[in-house]
Amino acid sequence: MYQVRIVAARYGGPEVLEPREEPVPKPGRGEVRVRIEAAGVAYADLLMRQGLYPGGPQPPFTPGYDLVGRVDALDPALEEEPGARVAALSVSGSYAQYLCLPAGQLVRVPPELDAAEAVCLVLNYVTAWQMLHRAARVREGDTILVHGASGGVGTALTELARLAGVTVFGTASRAKHAAIAHLGARLIDYRTEDFVARVKEWTKGAGVQAVFDPVGGANLRRSYRCLARRGRLIVYGAISMTGRGRLKGYLSGAGSFLRLGLLDLLPDGRRARFYSILQMKRAHPAWFRDDLAHLFELLAGQRIRPVIAARLPLPEAARAHLMLEEGSATGKIVLIP
Repeated sequence: MYQVRIVAARYGGPEVLEPREEPVPKPGRGEVRVRIEAAGVAYADLLMRQGLYPGGPQPPFTPGYDLVGRVDALDPALEEEPGARVAALSVSGSYAQYLCLPAGQLVRVPPELDAAEAVCLVLNYVTAWQMLHRAARVREGDTILVHGASGGVGTALTELARLAGVTVFGTASRAKHAAIAHLGARLIDYRTEDFVARVKEWTKGAGVQAVFDPVGGANLRRSYRCLARRGRLIVYGAISMTGRGRLKGYLSGAGSFLRLGLLDLLPDGRRARFYSILQMKRAHPAWFRDDLAHLFELLAGQRIRPVIAARLPLPEAARAHLMLEEGSATGKIVLIP
């Protein structure tokens, strides 16, 4: 039996992603083979493809940070149920029709959920939930600023924050405002408006309790200026690294971490932190399972509805990366093997 798998043969642009046909993998000891129904496309995938992801795989490799699928085969010593719907934070490898993973990495998914909507929760919504409730510890009545409010994590942050009774200001290009207006954020066009001035105006100079920044670079200082006393800046990416080549990208990333560390040293009661879903998962493995299970309940109860930018066939992975790089996507791009 054969499968199609997307392979990055070398570091570079979207064009390095190539579909390959090869034998379906066999599960090893303690492993489960998952027939993938939906694979998410994330900025981390782009960083890996460009060789900018710390500790990322070496070419040739298959990107793919998150997946939802069904148990297809397994080590006979395991008690997993064949056909069961499962999700996993694979980190890499899910741009494929099949993937073998350790059984302990799998989380059960309610069978009635749409696979594309469910995969949005595995990385994007868990990231948003943990940043809101475990890192920033927002409370009902708080006000926050979400950068990239039209992105996969940005839309998740906005929806979950509003569900918690939190007021959201969000930055997004004017062209995307209409598409995310239903999420209830007060939107700022970062291309034509000064988001610091807008936040100060709307909060009457008080600032917000938390800012969520995936941009990094020079944006961090301005985000910090938006914070109220005892506010928290949560940084969860460095989009400023991409599209600049490996050396400049690494230097930009290093500069972001240096800025973040210096901001956190300021003796003004505010804090600046970096959030990583992998670091959180390693430190508190039960939190990932618990938070994802809770989010599946919210989705099953129709209390959340992920924004899906596109559902693309697996061989169109290069197109998906190009859409993400160009900023033309609103919400999460999902590959359907």
